[in-house]
Amino acid sequence: MPVGLFRVCLLVITAIVNHPLFFPKENGTIPENTEEIIQKMKEREESLRLEQLRLEQEIADQEATQKALEKAAVEAEESKEGTVRWDMWTALSMVIFLLIELWRQDFQEGNWQDIGGEEDDMAVLGKAFKGVALPDKAVLASFYEKRILGTTGDMARMREMVEGFADDLLEALRSVCNRDADMEVEDCMGVGSMYENWRVRKPFVCDLIVPFAPPEPYCFRCQTWCSGDSFPPDEQGYGTIKVCRADEDESGCICDKTKLGEDMLCLLHSQVNSTRPSSEMEDLLCFKNTQYLDADQVMKWFQIAVTKAWNRISHKYEFDLSFSLLDSPGALKIKFKSGKSIAFNLTPVVQYENSDVYFISHFPRSSLAADVPSSTHWFLTFAVYERRFIQLVSKTLPANACHVSCLQILSFLHGKQCSLTGPSGLTNYHLKTVLLHLLQARPSQDWAPEKLEARLQDMLKFLEKCLHEKKLYHFFIGNGKVPAELGFPIIFQRAEPLNLFRPFVLRRDIYRKMVDTFHEMLRNMSALINEYTVHIPLAHTNGIRKEPL
Repeated sequence: MPVGLFRVCLLVITAIVNHPLFFPKENGTIPENTEEIIQKMKEREESLRLEQLRLEQEIADQEATQKALEKAAVEAEESKEGTVRWDMWTALSMVIFLLIELWRQDFQEGNWQDIGGEEDDMAVLGKAFKGVALPDKAVLASFYEKRILGTTGDMARMREMVEGFADDLLEALRSVCNRDADMEVEDCMGVGSMYENWRVRKPFVCDLIVPFAPPEPYCFRCQTWCSGDSFPPDEQGYGTIKVCRADEDESGCICDKTKLGEDMLCLLHSQVNSTRPSSEMEDLLCFKNTQYLDADQVMKWFQIAVTKAWNRISHKYEFDLSFSLLDSPGALKIKFKSGKSIAFNLTPVVQYENSDVYFISHFPRSSLAADVPSSTHWFLTFAVYERRFIQLVSKTLPANACHVSCLQILSFLHGKQCSLTGPSGLTNYHLKTVLLHLLQARPSQDWAPEKLEARLQDMLKFLEKCLHEKKLYHFFIGNGKVPAELGFPIIFQRAEPLNLFRPFVLRRDIYRKMVDTFHEMLRNMSALINEYTVHIPLAHTNGIRKEPL
């Protein structure tokens, strides 16, 4: 009980002491301070909330940046792997392409020229040789001796006579020309079948080329289809000749390519030399308003010069000289009082740089061949190198080798067939090209005299293969196996091979005529040979001819 009263009293006393009315001054501002604190707390809360939002945004931005970097790294890795795979396929494709290109070049340069076993070739080349039998060795030997061998002495005498007269004529030509204005003529050179000793068809015609050069201070600058300039396919094998001053820069000054103002003067060239009158270039035999040598102008100049030269020396000779072909500059004919005549070609040419390749103004060609693109395009002839190659190879062949005999027999048969069925696109130059390829492909011992029949078959098979494929490549152009002893220009060895049968690809009528003529020649071969062969006793039919071919 007393404890309960004590607790009640203590509670009352505590309530009285803590009542606000006992302390009005001290506790009068408590409500105002509380509101201020609450306001500050709200502001602090708002500040903390904004700071939290800012930090969350920064964290989100960092995470987005990190994800972007990771994604970029993954994409870069995938792109790198794709690039590596693409580079690998590109490299592999390039290797395959190079292997194919090397195989193609080898195939064009020589592999396609290889001649395999004779029986295999007979089966592969088709029906042309089926049922065709060549005469045996004895008949071929008799034919060669009776029809061909006897003409060798006639050719030698004719060459000697023509060369002597041509030298005299060119010496007179130099004397009638103006040394300061006319072209300078050099000594002539003999080329072609007469000088390679395989001409068989009469009349015999000597082919002589005459290099010429412009007067000082001019010079010739030659461009070919394989010198880097763009030439269309129908101009392969041709080139152009530019007439320039010897002191003129090869690339030419800019004053020749742009129009200078009236108050401007080129410091390298005077006003006199900067422009060349049209008449001056025409005097240099150039095409009108150009610096390119014109083959037609050269033809006119050469014919006039030869006529003047002959008028000066004609009193020394007891024969007449005339032009046998109006469209050929140097097709000359000597007419004796007895009625006999001798024909020869004296053709002006331009030397290519310091080599024995020449630009020829009018190349003897079949009327069925492709036309010259223009009179400023000159055909390139490799006749000097062809003659040297035959001479070089002949030194390595057995004594009395049959290579020339094969070409002579084939040329004779082809000429006889053309006289029966008319001319075709196939020429003696094509036949010689076949021989040049075989001389390079066959070992030396295969050209022994007793193998005449086999090598003649090789030439016919090779020619049939080329006709079938419509491809007969020029022997020198694109041929990297030309002997270094010849000194042949490397630019032509590195050029693309030149297909001599290309003009016939688009002219099917001419190609058909050429193939038909070849097949007719095969069928008529035995008859043509027997026609010019004396009767051979039976005892000698199995023998082998011992006389030199």
